[in-house]
Amino acid sequence: MRETENETAAWVAQLFTTVDAMQPEAAAAYFTDDGVFRFGNAPPAHGREAIRQALTGFFGMIGGLHHHVTGVWRGQWEHGSVLAVEAEVTYTRRDGSQTPPLPVTSTLRSVDGRIQDYRIFMDPSPLFAAPEREAVGT
Repeated sequence: MRETENETAAWVAQLFTTVDAMQPEAAAAYFTDDGVFRFGNAPPAHGREAIRQALTGFFGMIGGLHHHVTGVWRGQWEHGSVLAVEAEVTYTRRDGSQTPPLPVTSTLRSVDGRIQDYRIFMDPSPLFAAPEREAVGT
């Protein structure tokens, strides 16, 4: 994470571009060796390799995703900087249908410029719900 607001915004944009490209290796590279990643109430993934595997598994279940960042707040924790990132994420299902934009907040704690702890707070249930189909007229 970076020193100025512009550097922070650019870093966040780069991170979410990597995630949206569904590149698990590149996304895992943002983490410390012993980093932790937790999506909602799923069990946390501990360590860069487990994070890569978790991302690979999730990306394999979807057709795509796109984040629109709506706010970034910077602060500190005992080991370094922390970011709170609010966004809307639109998922594409494997059948090509899409969710509406879903609100999400991520907390990213860093150590020496790498993510130590990444927590995603959202309700992903619309992603896994049956897509709404238009009613056929009679």
